[in-house]
Order: sequence, then structure tokens, then C-alpha cells
Amino acid sequence: MGGAQGYATSLEGKKNTVTKVQSLLDSSQMVFTIPAGSITVAQTQALRRSMPSGTTVQIVKNKLMARAVEGTDYAVATSLLQGANAWFFIEEDIGGTLKAYNAFLKNFGKRESHPILGGVIEGNTYDAAGVEAIGKLPSKQDLYAKIAGSIKAVPTKVARVIKAPNSKLARAIKLATDEVHK
Repeated sequence: MGGAQGYATSLEGKKNTVTKVQSLLDSSQMVFTIPAGSITVAQTQALRRSMPSGTTVQIVKNKLMARAVEGTDYAVATSLLQGANAWFFIEEDIGGTLKAYNAFLKNFGKRESHPILGGVIEGNTYDAAGVEAIGKLPSKQDLYAKIAGSIKAVPTKVARVIKAPNSKLARAIKLATDEVHK
């Protein structure tokens, strides 16, 4: 009983996979990997559907992943290429992706058997704890909202500061005129 003999195992299929992975790497802020063994097709599909938009989950053979990361910031990912791996290619929402992955682990009872093996961001390799810590950082959208809120608050605060002395002066004049009229 031989192995697979479809398009994916042909030379053309392998080249196509490498090209697709390189394209995913180009658009990713971060990648991380988990063991792919003992995850059924149905569970893999459920995992993919649970991910936020901009996150792709793909099972990639180690040799093909090694070829895809050659000469990129993700070349350090070769240290993570052991056993069957599922890779998460994250464009923006790192925190949302990790939340969705943790929910998957809980729902399917895979917490012990499918830990995060490691990840790569900006040319640096991180262990599972590092990936989790990065996932807890605020997203770009959260930071933009905080900055916008701070900028919007500045004119209001300036107006209050400018208005405060005048209102005190107006109260003092009003009190003085009220006392004169008595």
C-alpha cells in the first residue's frame, strides 16, 4: 500500500505549496506551530473556521516549510521543524488567533497533546510562553484607539484650563457686584 500519489506529492504540487507558503509568510506578522498529529480532518476544519480573518492554518511538510523560509525573516523557524506541524500564519490579530486556538484546545480536549511549539516574529524565535506573552499585547487597533482618544482629549483639557480662570474671575466680579447692590 504505497503513499499518497496525488497532485500535492508531485514536483509541481510541492513547488505550488512552497509558493503559497512564501506568499503567506510575506503577509504575516507572526507564525507559530503546533503538533499536527492526532487532529482529525473535521477538527482541522473546525480550527480553521474558528480563526479570525487574516489568519491561515496550514499543515506543511517540514522540507517544504524549510524551502519556503529560506532567505526570509522566518528562516529561524527551521529550529521548529520537528515532526508533523500545523502552522498558523497571522496577518494582524495575534491575540484573537491565540484566543481562538485556546478555545479549540478546550473544546476538543487537546490542551495536553497540542501545545504551541514555538513561533517567529520579526526574525526572532519564541517558545510557547513567548508566543502567549506576545498574544497578550494590545493589537494595532487597540493602540490606535488609545492614541486617538488621547489626542481627542487634549483640546478638551486645554479648553477647561483656559476657561477656568475666566469663570473664577466672572464669579468674583458677580460676588463683588452683588455685595455692592446690597
